[in-house]
Amino acid sequence: MVKTKKKFVSDISAGDSVGDVFVLAEKSMAHKRDGNPFLNVVLADNSGQIKGVVWDNVAQIASGVNAGDFVHVAAQVGEFRGMLQLVVKSMSAVPAADVAPEDFLPASTRDVEKMFERLKALTDSIASPGLRSLMDACWNDADLVRRFKRAPAAKKMHHAYLGGLIEHTLSMALLADKVAGHYGGVDRDLLIVGAVLHDMGKIRELTYDMAIDYTDEGRLLSHITIGLEIVQDKIQTLAEFSPEQAALVKHMIVSHHGAREFGSPEPPKTIEAVLLNYIDEIDSRVNAIREFIAADDPDAPWTAYHRLLERQFFKG
Repeated sequence: MVKTKKKFVSDISAGDSVGDVFVLAEKSMAHKRDGNPFLNVVLADNSGQIKGVVWDNVAQIASGVNAGDFVHVAAQVGEFRGMLQLVVKSMSAVPAADVAPEDFLPASTRDVEKMFERLKALTDSIASPGLRSLMDACWNDADLVRRFKRAPAAKKMHHAYLGGLIEHTLSMALLADKVAGHYGGVDRDLLIVGAVLHDMGKIRELTYDMAIDYTDEGRLLSHITIGLEIVQDKIQTLAEFSPEQAALVKHMIVSHHGAREFGSPEPPKTIEAVLLNYIDEIDSRVNAIREFIAADDPDAPWTAYHRLLERQFFKG
């Protein structure tokens, strides 16, 4: 029998007692100074994530649950370093058939169908016959479109929710269109296609049925390699698509992280690829900061310290 959640992450406050079902997003064993083990966990539902710690019955609890499981948790809510933290007393696996998946996966607040219509209208404006045919080949693939509309753009950092990929892609494509009109000599069509396709590999890199995580293929290949495969498969179906144009499109995917140390096999080597890297950085960074601010104490003028970005943000 499907059980309805009563307590969501966004409802949790310091001092609360919690007894509800969450997704076990992460678990990792650690040791105290005296050598005794404890368990760090991250619990999630469609409203967000919260960290927790297990001090007692560590071995028993750790052996009974795995990352990605639905778990019933009994815990007290405290604070650690300015952030809410669950002190977990018990945690046990719950069958997937007993929960409503929509309670556990965050989703975009925007209308996915309207976003897709807007994105398709933009790609329909592409003048290059080859690039237009490539986009048509993608949009005529019903399975690709279905996954693209549902996929998140990341597991954690930005747009990490259902519909996040199309939201991120549309935002980037609209920015690309504006930037291409600002600078002379930029291939607008190539830049827009790069924006649309740069993260397409995430439809297979990530799994997003019960929880957002990486697939085996995603861990082994990365979304860049998967994206190249998707694009090459589509290009092979087109009667006329020059090798040079194919290389330029693939370079947009290969280089969009900007540098080898950030996961790109090659750095950007065309103006369009350089622009795409910065557009991606702008959109992902702004979304990540906005989500961080939204999850913070609404009454505080400054956010908590963002470890990855190494700063606090002023909210005014």
